[in-house]
Amino acid sequence: MLIPALDVIDGNVVRLLKGDFNQQTTYHSNPVAIAVKYRDEGAEFLHLVDLDGARDTSKRQLSLLTEIVTTTGLPIQTGGGIRNRQDVADLLAAGLQRAVIGSKAVTAVDEVLSWLDEFGPEAIVLALDINIDEQGNRWLATHGWQSTSEVRLEDVLDRYQARGLKHVLCTDISRDGTLAGSNVELYRDLKRAYPSIIWQASGGVASLAELETLKGANCDSVILGKSLLTGQFTLPEALTCWQNA
Repeated sequence: MLIPALDVIDGNVVRLLKGDFNQQTTYHSNPVAIAVKYRDEGAEFLHLVDLDGARDTSKRQLSLLTEIVTTTGLPIQTGGGIRNRQDVADLLAAGLQRAVIGSKAVTAVDEVLSWLDEFGPEAIVLALDINIDEQGNRWLATHGWQSTSEVRLEDVLDRYQARGLKHVLCTDISRDGTLAGSNVELYRDLKRAYPSIIWQASGGVASLAELETLKGANCDSVILGKSLLTGQFTLPEALTCWQNA
């Protein structure tokens, strides 16, 4: 599945370079209209990132998220500043299909496992963002990518998978927002090691050829952000490519 992404700050569709709020580009002032456009072009699912909520949970754009759900009628997953059980419950109650858990999934594993147990594996996506060192170790980043933990991707994955985890969005931070190409070998390796997990590739997709390669690597889904916003290809072109790969 191809999943268009909208990152939103103060009601605007933006992109950050490698998660840096100081390197922000604004693309549109009406995220609802862009979401409807993606729906009309064939999107079956959307990924929304509430960057205001990520920085300050009191500024979560819940009304905007709810409007996008209501207007598009699409299933939507959303992340950004989910800190506690009530945040998850509020998002699901507002009609969002999945809550995307980032830093908390690394820093409070037991707590997030309890959410997985309570809400079920279809309601939770782990966003595991990684920095890869020269030895190939995949270190998890937290707090909007401003911190790198001393925890490896595999150490966390093993615990969640044992409790029924189904959905993981994995981003190679070095590729995000760069259009430099996705880390195909990463996703090929992860799908081989964890075949029961539904993987969402994110970061750097710049061409239709890459979509073919990711499909060939058995990656389940691909998040498309900057590539669509900058016109590297259209969503209909991408969907045709994915279906025929």
